[in-house]
Amino acid sequence: MAFALLRRFTRFSRPETTPIPLGAGALDCAVVDTAQSPLHRAEVSVRDTAGQEVVHGQTDPNGRFATTVAPGAYSLALSADGFRPVLSTVTCTEGLSTSLGTIAMETAPAPAMPAPGAWRIDPDHTAVRFIARHIGLAEVHGRFNRFEGTLWIAEDIQHSHLDVVIDTASIDTGVAQRDEHLRSAEFLDVAHYPYMQFTSERFVHRGGSRWTVQGVLNLHGVSRNIALDTRYLGIGTGIMGETRTACSASTELHREDFTLDWRSMLRRGIAMIGATIRIELDIQAVPQQVPAA
Repeated sequence: MAFALLRRFTRFSRPETTPIPLGAGALDCAVVDTAQSPLHRAEVSVRDTAGQEVVHGQTDPNGRFATTVAPGAYSLALSADGFRPVLSTVTCTEGLSTSLGTIAMETAPAPAMPAPGAWRIDPDHTAVRFIARHIGLAEVHGRFNRFEGTLWIAEDIQHSHLDVVIDTASIDTGVAQRDEHLRSAEFLDVAHYPYMQFTSERFVHRGGSRWTVQGVLNLHGVSRNIALDTRYLGIGTGIMGETRTACSASTELHREDFTLDWRSMLRRGIAMIGATIRIELDIQAVPQQVPAA
């Protein structure tokens, strides 16, 4: 049986002394990148000799991880997006704390990038989803069914450009009455604002396959700067032999930033979604065909 402990550490210092449960031992390590900066939220998996995972967690903001386990031999696997995985072995002794020291993770090779030029977002293989709280209780999951967009890849990827237009009337939460309320003048007001549009301004590489796509979202007649936390998934070949590129992205919106006010609905007893909405995108794009002369 494993006993996970939460601790606070100063940067690269030894962890403070914490009582070890009777019959257990302790393990700890510090995880850094190639610049010796701590890696926050690196995934840590501790497995016994039978391959059974006994502890799963993440490094803290100082790159530290610590846990207690039953005495014995273990493998400790580290993974972080944009870095090569690391596997270490360690033996834990009853009543003692065993440190693996500082573990440096090497940057993984960057995946091949799409060729420069225009790429059309394929709606049949793309999803635009959102998740919100239903008045602070259960989650509401929904999607937009109609959208189109173009990705222009520049010679310097950071100067690339993304433009996506979404039909607001295509909102779909699986509940017809709720969808009608969301389309109404008290919320999306699709009669006056039939589309929302995201236009990128900058692609920022964060290492490995991680990017931040900065841009402007125009929704409900209001424009706000947002950032898409993006993971580039690489290049592939479709069933018809076509070249495809793919990524996943997410961001969080605050409805009142776009003057979407639900309080009047609450006063009339209409339960709506909460104030914060998470947007998730799974995107595939194909090279845009040049019209024949």
